[in-house]
Amino acid sequence: MSNKWCDIVLSEEALQTEKAVQFVQAENCGAINVFIGTVRNTTKSKPVVELAFEAYKPMAIKEMQKIAELAKEKWSFHHIAIHHRVGLLQIGDIPVVIAVSSAHRKVAFEVCQFTIDTLKETVPIWKKEFFENGAVWVAAHP
Repeated sequence: MSNKWCDIVLSEEALQTEKAVQFVQAENCGAINVFIGTVRNTTKSKPVVELAFEAYKPMAIKEMQKIAELAKEKWSFHHIAIHHRVGLLQIGDIPVVIAVSSAHRKVAFEVCQFTIDTLKETVPIWKKEFFENGAVWVAAHP
C-alpha cells in the first residue's frame, strides 16, 4: 500500500533496504533515517537457528498505516516507508526496514524510533524463535 508520502509493505519476499530509501528520498529532505532489523543468532545467550514471522495481513497493513498517520499528526516529515517481512528467516536476514525523510535529522530519528516501537507494540505480527532443541513464540507486545 503506497501513497505520495507513505509506503507500507508486508511481504514474504526478501526486503530491499534500497527500495525504502528510494521511496523517501526527496530534494527538500536534509535527513533520511533508516532502521534495519536483522535476525540475530542468540536470544538470552541461547543460540537461535532461524525465525518465523506470521501476520494477520489485512489488520497488520491497516495498523502500519495507522502508525504512519499518527506520526504524521505529531511530526512534520516528508516520507515514510514501513516494510516488514513474514515467513521463515535465517540469521542475518532482514525482517523490518523503516525509512523516514525530513528536513532535519532530529525529526527523522524521532519518527523512526516511534514507528518501530509502536509497530512492535500494536501490529499483529508474531515471531517464533527456533533453537537447536525446540521453538518458542515470542511475546509480540511486551
